Amino acid sequence: MPDVDKSKTGGEEQKDFSVGVPQANQGFFLKGSAHLPWGIKNRLSRIFNPKTGRTLMLAFDHGYMMGPTSGLERMDLSIPPLLEYVDCLMCSRGGLRTCISPEVNKPVVMRCSTGATVLKELSNEIIGVTAEDAVAINASALTTQVCIGAPYEKETLANLAYCINEGNRLGLPTLGVTAVGKEMVRDARYLGLACRVIAELGAHFVKTYYCDKGFDTVVAGTPVPVVIAGGKKLPEPDALKMAYNAIQQGAAGVDMGRNIFCADHPAAMAQAVRAIVHENATAKKAYDMYLALQNKKKK
Repeated sequence: MPDVDKSKTGGEEQKDFSVGVPQANQGFFLKGSAHLPWGIKNRLSRIFNPKTGRTLMLAFDHGYMMGPTSGLERMDLSIPPLLEYVDCLMCSRGGLRTCISPEVNKPVVMRCSTGATVLKELSNEIIGVTAEDAVAINASALTTQVCIGAPYEKETLANLAYCINEGNRLGLPTLGVTAVGKEMVRDARYLGLACRVIAELGAHFVKTYYCDKGFDTVVAGTPVPVVIAGGKKLPEPDALKMAYNAIQQGAAGVDMGRNIFCADHPAAMAQAVRAIVHENATAKKAYDMYLALQNKKKK
């Protein structure tokens, strides 16, 4: 039996239960996440900065379906210099193991889908990385894409459901990605439909494309955090403007790949995007920062 608590004077210890102070009802800073298990919240708190409620993710999982994408021919050279400026890595299992040091303490969103390449129908995917595999590699979240309206829509929804179910069992959140084929219109109606379906299936956050008209309605109709995809390479001012507009319209972050690692100065671009995401910088201020960092590097 444990010893009886004693006070310094030798009598019974005087304990303070602060009876008059009610226990704080601990909420959670992320949209739609208040009732999630502790482990999932903890991992989401690594991906999203609790102070800002936002995240800057670096996507470099393109090779799983595109092979050696421009800017990622040598991931071991292009990605490590950017790590200090981003909050989270979105990558494949092989990409993580071969180019990121195990000493790097960044949360990882693990690409779990496979089975298709740019040479075939992209929606025809299966799950290639299990939730247990993701835990073994210390991932903070699982991700797979959903192809609403594509030939294999049902299969991709089943892949997402698998990730959500298995992730919930192990305390791993799931990112659902809205995949848009060439035949799909990237407008608020389509993106809003896809994002809502993904969220209603139980994904803990959603990645989608930005659209010029009605993006705020896409965010409003999605009951979990929305992160925008960077998409194709844009001129730096345009990419920064897109990031700024998305954040202003309610996005909880940016998951950029080519618009960072294919920029003329990737590290400067990562810092500029970060200023928009976490410091509420305008697109102009962020671009001025990009130019200043670019000139500093040249000197």
